[in-house]
Amino acid sequence: MGLGVPELIVIFVIALIFFGPKKLPELGKSLGKGIAEFKKASNELRNTLEEEVRLDDQKQKTPPAPPRIAASPETIHSGARDVIDVASPPAPTTGEPVARGEHGS
Repeated sequence: MGLGVPELIVIFVIALIFFGPKKLPELGKSLGKGIAEFKKASNELRNTLEEEVRLDDQKQKTPPAPPRIAASPETIHSGARDVIDVASPPAPTTGEPVARGEHGS
Protein backbone atom coordinates (compact mmCIF):
# COMPACT_ATOMS: atom_id res chain seq x y z
CA MET A 1 0.00 0.00 0.00
CA GLY A 2 3.05 2.27 -0.02
CA LEU A 3 3.98 4.71 -2.74
CA GLY A 4 6.28 3.35 -5.40
CA VAL A 5 8.81 5.26 -7.51
CA PRO A 6 6.40 5.89 -10.42
CA GLU A 7 3.79 7.38 -8.07
CA LEU A 8 6.37 9.65 -6.43
CA ILE A 9 7.55 10.91 -9.83
CA VAL A 10 3.97 11.75 -10.84
CA ILE A 11 3.40 13.62 -7.56
CA PHE A 12 6.68 15.53 -7.99
CA VAL A 13 5.84 16.55 -11.59
CA ILE A 14 2.35 17.75 -10.57
CA ALA A 15 3.80 19.74 -7.67
CA LEU A 16 6.47 21.24 -9.97
CA ILE A 17 3.84 22.33 -12.48
CA PHE A 18 1.43 23.61 -9.84
CA PHE A 19 3.88 25.48 -7.54
CA GLY A 20 6.79 26.21 -9.87
CA PRO A 21 10.51 25.53 -9.40
CA LYS A 22 11.09 28.50 -7.03
CA LYS A 23 8.43 27.53 -4.46
CA LEU A 24 9.09 23.78 -4.50
CA PRO A 25 12.06 23.76 -2.01
CA GLU A 26 10.11 25.99 0.38
CA LEU A 27 7.07 23.73 0.07
CA GLY A 28 9.20 20.62 0.72
CA LYS A 29 10.70 22.18 3.84
CA SER A 30 7.25 23.10 5.19
CA LEU A 31 5.91 19.67 4.37
CA GLY A 32 8.85 18.00 6.16
CA LYS A 33 8.32 20.13 9.28
CA GLY A 34 4.61 19.34 9.27
CA ILE A 35 5.22 15.62 9.00
CA ALA A 36 7.80 15.76 11.82
CA GLU A 37 5.34 17.63 14.07
CA PHE A 38 2.62 15.11 13.29
CA LYS A 39 4.90 12.16 14.13
CA LYS A 40 5.98 13.80 17.38
CA ALA A 41 2.38 14.47 18.44
CA SER A 42 1.25 10.96 17.55
CA ASN A 43 4.18 9.43 19.50
CA GLU A 44 3.32 11.55 22.56
CA LEU A 45 -0.32 10.50 22.33
CA ARG A 46 0.63 6.83 22.01
CA ASN A 47 3.01 7.05 24.99
CA THR A 48 0.36 8.75 27.11
CA LEU A 49 -2.24 6.12 26.25
CA GLU A 50 0.20 3.27 26.97
CA GLU A 51 1.06 4.83 30.35
CA GLU A 52 -2.64 5.17 31.24
CA VAL A 53 -3.31 1.54 30.28
CA ARG A 54 -0.31 0.38 32.33
CA LEU A 55 -1.47 2.33 35.39
CA ASP A 56 -5.01 1.00 34.98
CA ASP A 57 -3.69 -2.58 34.81
CA GLN A 58 -1.66 -2.02 37.99
CA LYS A 59 -4.72 -0.70 39.80
CA GLN A 60 -6.72 -3.76 38.76
CA LYS A 61 -3.98 -6.19 39.84
CA THR A 62 -3.42 -4.54 43.23
CA PRO A 63 -5.91 -5.82 45.81
CA PRO A 64 -7.74 -3.16 47.77
CA ALA A 65 -6.25 -2.27 51.12
CA PRO A 66 -7.99 -3.87 54.11
CA PRO A 67 -10.08 -1.47 56.17
CA ARG A 68 -8.20 0.23 58.96
CA ILE A 69 -9.30 -0.69 62.45
CA ALA A 70 -8.94 2.08 64.97
CA ALA A 71 -8.13 0.98 68.51
CA SER A 72 -9.07 3.02 71.53
CA PRO A 73 -6.27 4.15 73.87
CA GLU A 74 -7.67 1.87 76.61
CA THR A 75 -7.37 -1.16 74.31
CA ILE A 76 -3.78 -0.26 73.53
CA HIS A 77 -2.87 0.20 77.23
CA SER A 78 -4.63 -3.05 78.15
CA GLY A 79 -2.67 -4.94 75.50
CA ALA A 80 0.56 -3.34 76.69
CA ARG A 81 -0.17 -4.41 80.28
CA ASP A 82 -0.77 -7.99 79.11
CA VAL A 83 2.59 -8.02 77.34
CA ILE A 84 4.35 -6.60 80.40
CA ASP A 85 2.67 -9.19 82.67
CA VAL A 86 3.76 -12.05 80.43
CA ALA A 87 7.28 -10.68 80.10
CA SER A 88 7.73 -10.09 83.87
CA PRO A 89 9.84 -12.76 85.57
CA PRO A 90 8.10 -14.84 88.27
CA ALA A 91 8.56 -13.80 91.89
CA PRO A 92 11.58 -15.44 93.55
CA THR A 93 10.81 -18.38 95.85
CA THR A 94 12.60 -19.55 98.96
CA GLY A 95 12.26 -23.18 98.03
CA GLU A 96 10.05 -23.98 101.04
CA PRO A 97 6.59 -25.39 100.42
CA VAL A 98 3.75 -23.12 101.36
CA ALA A 99 1.38 -24.47 103.99
CA ARG A 100 -2.31 -24.68 103.13
CA GLY A 101 -3.38 -22.46 105.94
CA GLU A 102 -1.20 -19.57 104.80
CA HIS A 103 -2.99 -19.15 101.47
CA GLY A 104 -6.30 -18.46 103.06
CA SER A 105 -7.95 -21.46 101.42
